[in-house]
Amino acid sequence: MVLDKLGGSLQDALKKLVGAGRIDEKIVDEVVRDIQRAMLQADVNVKHVMALSQKIKQRALKEDPPSGMNPREHVIRIVYQELINILGKSANVKLASQTIMMVGLQGSGKTTTTAKLARYFQRKGLKTAVICADTFRLGAYDQLKTLCERSSVFFYGEKDVKDAVAIVQRGLKVIEKFDVKIIDTAGRHALEKDLIKEMEDIHQVVKPDHKFLVLDAAMGQLASDQAKAFNASIGITGVVITKLDGTAKGGGALSAVSDTDSAIAFIGVGETPDDLEKFEADRFISRLLGMGDIKSLLEKAQETIDVEDFDMESMLSGKFTLKDMYKQMEAVNKMGPLKQVMSMIPLGKFGMKVSDDMFAVTQDKMKKYKYIMDSMTDNELEDPKHINSPRITRIARGSGVKYEEVRELLKYHKTMQKTMKGLSGGGKFNIQKMMKKFGM
Repeated sequence: MVLDKLGGSLQDALKKLVGAGRIDEKIVDEVVRDIQRAMLQADVNVKHVMALSQKIKQRALKEDPPSGMNPREHVIRIVYQELINILGKSANVKLASQTIMMVGLQGSGKTTTTAKLARYFQRKGLKTAVICADTFRLGAYDQLKTLCERSSVFFYGEKDVKDAVAIVQRGLKVIEKFDVKIIDTAGRHALEKDLIKEMEDIHQVVKPDHKFLVLDAAMGQLASDQAKAFNASIGITGVVITKLDGTAKGGGALSAVSDTDSAIAFIGVGETPDDLEKFEADRFISRLLGMGDIKSLLEKAQETIDVEDFDMESMLSGKFTLKDMYKQMEAVNKMGPLKQVMSMIPLGKFGMKVSDDMFAVTQDKMKKYKYIMDSMTDNELEDPKHINSPRITRIARGSGVKYEEVRELLKYHKTMQKTMKGLSGGGKFNIQKMMKKFGM
């Protein structure tokens, strides 16, 4: 999950609500203190942390729960809503013809993000092209060209030409008939006068629909000054935050956006071309709190796998066979890293922790599991409870694996079954029912 550390700390704080005998001022104070600690450790601005804390405490102690919602669910809903308020609105990025100008300081991941953004629109069925207007950094042309070619995105650039404005003017004529046009501009180590002038000149030529500022999540609260400076220069319409998967300080960049008139447009959550997600505050906070993001999961599934390969109803039923498990594993594998995909499913909350072992199922291990299952009878595949020690020995010999590896598969299946039982409401705390109450 993005921001694992922050998400884990927030989930631990909310667990206290579930375990509490009653919701009173003492337990609310404890939960608020834990949330404060988690947010400050993630480098969220202290001003926002204090405002969040006061709002949660005030609402939790004074507001009556809505009809049909118990006090625990009410407080969790308040935390959810107030965290969304900190992040503010999401940038309005439509799946339509548009021109986008990318800006940011050197090292923010702007060039890589430009290629990912082009890939995002391409996956949505829009004809997309990229112009390289970064004439300052050595290697920018080659890097962007290579990234675009990998994703079969049309690339325009003029190597060794220094006039960025002229490149953009000529490039726009070449890509005139494309749906989405993305211009990658130069960055610097600081927001210098010549950079500002070049940005403003390109902006005048392009007249973009969107101007996206790329910020590195590791910058923490320094991101606020950057956002304000770029916004003053060309008027930022959206922010793209990169490297949210690998930093504990991402909260600084996230909260910094609320200090400007802009909004978060996309977040980078990995290294591959597809690891860029359109930002929606409610979905992001839902995943952060371990409530999952079923909408994003379904969208990702629709883009990457055949409908018949992915049975969401079966996956959320909490009761599936070894055959079902392998089919789901195979489908999920097509959608990207298992840990990232599983973060979209509401299973990490309120004690339903998923071990790292569960995420270590690689392609090779899946193949081995298939060999093992090929050596099982239909009865065994439908109900693994029938598989005793003599049968494990037989299955191991038939599939050419060790006895322990068959037990490993059975243990993995049991873990998955237990986890999915929590999704279907079989656990102590019914997440699906609570999500519906939240309007999620």
